[in-house]
Parts: sequence; structure tokens; C-alpha cells
Amino acid sequence: MTARLIDRMLAVLEHDILPLTREGVGQGNKVFGAAVLRKPDLGLVVAGTNEETRNPLWHGEISCLNRFWALPQESHPAPTECLFVSSHEPCSLCLSAITWSGFDNFYYLFRYEDTRDVFGIPHDLEILREVFRCEDGDYAADNAYWRSYYLGDLMAEGTATQREAWAARVERLRSAYGVVSERYQSGKGDQKIPLG
Repeated sequence: MTARLIDRMLAVLEHDILPLTREGVGQGNKVFGAAVLRKPDLGLVVAGTNEETRNPLWHGEISCLNRFWALPQESHPAPTECLFVSSHEPCSLCLSAITWSGFDNFYYLFRYEDTRDVFGIPHDLEILREVFRCEDGDYAADNAYWRSYYLGDLMAEGTATQREAWAARVERLRSAYGVVSERYQSGKGDQKIPLG
């Protein structure tokens, strides 16, 4: 299941989340996005991207959750029947939103350090440290509400051939996100997003 799961999540990041993020960054939003998949068949329920230019609370995960909860009640599964996929490790706002929404898991591709060092957005680690006294983003990744999974750790469990293929896909994603990040960084001064 792990290999199938990783392949599917990388595909969702590339084909469902990243295109929305490119569009969102074109409107002045940050580079974060998320998707919800059904656990049994890994089918896409919904995807979303950052919409902070509309509302500073609409981070990528929040946008995705808004879309999920906007679906007619009879047409979306229970959160515990789903997998939550995030392009980046969720910030404290999004960790709380995932919790309050009832998801028992989330998976992410880029860590907080990537968000800060590669994508030039340091606020996740700074808020966790300043508000919650949580140094280095060391929240409880396995707790009474959910378990979080860094895709890089899951990929390390694959065969050498799988790891090589996944590393190539992640590098393509890192490069693509780098391009949209540069676009965001070059235009963020034009936006009135708190903590831009």
C-alpha cells in the first residue's frame, strides 16, 4: 500500500494541487495547497490552494477544507474515511483546522525548514516558537486526534528503484514549486496579506 499511496500522492500534488497553486500565485497568493483523497481507492474528493488575497485565513489547507465542507453532505465521505494531503507541513492554523474538521491523518511533501529556507516563508516556525513555545516545529506528530506523515520518511521505506524514481519526481515538484515561489516572492509586495 505504501508504494501505491506515495505514487498517488505525488500524482495529486503534481496534477491537482500544483496547477491550482500556479493559478493562485498568479493572483498574488502563497504557494501552499492541499487535497482530500478517499482512503479505500485514493480517489480525489477535492483540492484547493492558498486564497489569502481573498481572506488571510484561507491558507491552502483551509481553502481545501472549505471546498470539502461545501460539498453536499450526501456527496462527501466522513473525514475519517479520507486522507489529507498538503504540499507543505501545515502551519498552526491549519493543524488546528485539520483537527477541528475531524481528519485522523495528514501527509505533506515539504517540511517547515523547506518552507522557510527554500520558499522564503518563515512564519510557520516563528509562530510555533513565539506563540506556542514549540521549538523547531516539534509538535506532536502522533496524538489523540491525528497522525502526520512526511512523505520523505515514507519514501525511505521503498526499494532502491522506487526511491530513485520518487526522488526524481520530488525533484521535479521541488523545481516547479521553486518557480511559483519565485513568482510569489517577486510580487508579494503588491499584496496586502498580513505576514506576506
